[in-house]
This record gives sequence, C-alpha cells and structure tokens, in this order.
Amino acid sequence: MKIGLLIIDMQNVFLRGFKNKGALEDMTGYINYVADLLRSNGHCIVLVQDVEGADDPDSELFDVIPEIQVGEQDIRIRKEASNAFWDTKLQEILIENEVDLVIVSGFAAEHCVLFTYNGAIERGFQAVMLQHGILSLHDEAVQSTYQYRNVISHPVVEWLMSSSRS
Repeated sequence: MKIGLLIIDMQNVFLRGFKNKGALEDMTGYINYVADLLRSNGHCIVLVQDVEGADDPDSELFDVIPEIQVGEQDIRIRKEASNAFWDTKLQEILIENEVDLVIVSGFAAEHCVLFTYNGAIERGFQAVMLQHGILSLHDEAVQSTYQYRNVISHPVVEWLMSSSRS
C-alpha cells in the first residue's frame, strides 16, 4: 500500500500568531514524526500552501512554518480554494505516486482539512485524518472534525510500515 501524507496550510500567514503554542507544538511533532516515517519508507509527502488572494505568493508569509520539517523530496502545491484537489494537480500527483491511502493533516480542521478529506474520498482515494495532526483556531472544531470520520494514529502508521516490509 502506498501512502500520501497531505500537510495542509501550515503557513506563517495562518499560524504566526497562533495563541495555543502547546497545541501547535504537539501537532507539528505528530506530523513531523509521521512524515519522517513515511519518507524513510518511500511514501509521498505533499505540502499544500494556500495562496488565495495573495498579492505576493512567494512572500515569507506564505512559507511553511519552521516547526514543520520539510524533506528534499517533498512535493509542494499551491491552491486557491479550500479543497486542495480543486483546480490543482493534487489528484494527478497522488496517482503518479501510486497512492492508495491519503492521510490528511494540517490547518484549519473545519475548513481546508475537512474539505480536502472529502475531496480525496470523492476522487476514490481511501482517506483518513491524522490523529493529533489537525489544528483549528477553535478547539471544539478539531473534535467535531474528527467525529464520524476515519482517523489514523501514528502507531497504526508504524504498523503499516512494518507489515509492508514483511
């Protein structure tokens, strides 16, 4: 099984002034751990950057926050809609990389994360959200986004990596 991890909108413009630093630190730790595990096993990492309405999308405001570790082989795409599949090459990238399972992580849980999760399902991908890997300005939005959706924990990702080697 080939896995694609989507890291959505983890950008300075959205998170530079994020008040709950503990939640941000915990969440980026989970994302970095899973991303590193997947990278080291030849899976696909896609950084999705929202540039909707940007006068200068190359500005440091639209860069990925420094807390997210970016690998050389990671793929970057820019989007201008809440669903990262809309009017981008994301679907083609996942197909080219033979991705079967899409793990969605990032910011904001109730907006771009949820819409991209739904977009993955609509396009026939198996989709899950990374447990402890999504964030919102509203704490209750994270729990409500997880509710009734498929969620995967990092121990399960570890198990998938070890079982694929056997």
